[in-house]
Amino acid sequence: MSYLCIHNLELIYLKVMIKVSDNAKKKVVQLMTDDGFNATTDYVRVGVKSGGCSGLSYDLKFDNKQQENDKIFEDNDVKIIVDKKSFLYLVGTTLEFSGGLNGKGFVFNNPNANRTCGCGESFSL
Repeated sequence: MSYLCIHNLELIYLKVMIKVSDNAKKKVVQLMTDDGFNATTDYVRVGVKSGGCSGLSYDLKFDNKQQENDKIFEDNDVKIIVDKKSFLYLVGTTLEFSGGLNGKGFVFNNPNANRTCGCGESFSL
């Protein structure tokens, strides 16, 4: 595969990487501000790591530094950073926030997941 094809494919992935719902955006901005981050310049770092009852689990935290192999993109005015290892696991995922009495907090709706656990914090492919 040529460099041009790989580069174009990467641009497509960046456009559909992670969507951020309006509720998730509101909560991200609030939590970033509470933690001393600036939602207009800092990032939500989203990743995948081994663990959880389904094999893989999501990792979400705030960051103000980009690492060498990170992918950066933006949706709904939220800047998102993803490490190279997690990139393909998360393509097409929507980050949502469910609050209230039965709310789960941040929820990842990942079309790549074949199986998720009951709490929605881990998945398998």
